Amino acid sequence: MRRRLIEKHSRWIRWTHWLNFPLLSVMLWSGIWIYWANDVYRPFFPEWFYEFFRIDHKLAKGMAVHFFFMWPFLLNGLVHAVYLAVTGEWRHITPDRKAWRELPSTFTADLGWGTSPPIRGKFNAAQRVAYTCILLMGTISILSGLAIYKPVQLDIIRTAFGGYETARLIHFVLALGYAVFFIIHVIQVLRAGWNNLRSMLAGFEVKNNAKG
Repeated sequence: MRRRLIEKHSRWIRWTHWLNFPLLSVMLWSGIWIYWANDVYRPFFPEWFYEFFRIDHKLAKGMAVHFFFMWPFLLNGLVHAVYLAVTGEWRHITPDRKAWRELPSTFTADLGWGTSPPIRGKFNAAQRVAYTCILLMGTISILSGLAIYKPVQLDIIRTAFGGYETARLIHFVLALGYAVFFIIHVIQVLRAGWNNLRSMLAGFEVKNNAKG
């Protein structure tokens, strides 16, 4: 067997991907501090959760951290989106008609119930749908966050979301969506093995070719 290196992820994709991890983690954690102060959202987590992680009475600190890190989080997302648009990398991420048709079989194959269809391009159907959804979620999170951050100055955005409380609820639900995506993403990366992880670390993966 001969091995060959195949370039998979560019430096810009890798940098923005890995930078997004700590930024999003800080945004989620500080967001929990903020939502704890609202009785509507506090019962979502059991009381021991807040006591164990010492989340109580950190509204001011949570807002300060959240509003500070929202700017590098926004900038990193913009750089990633602009890179996808300029280089044409968005074609590898956005699902086409074949991807939507292959989605059910890809999903069942991930659960071990069948055989996944061949991957066309860098990502399979499920990955393309998931990554596109994350980009859309990120856009909505930023807009809803701005509506919460400056509800008077950005009244047009707040109105578009149906008001302050609706924007706040949407922002909270999307945060939960990120947490779910992160857990699934880590599990899938571990299942895919070192070669897949290496492609996001070094930019290439190793393929085995039969001699002759």
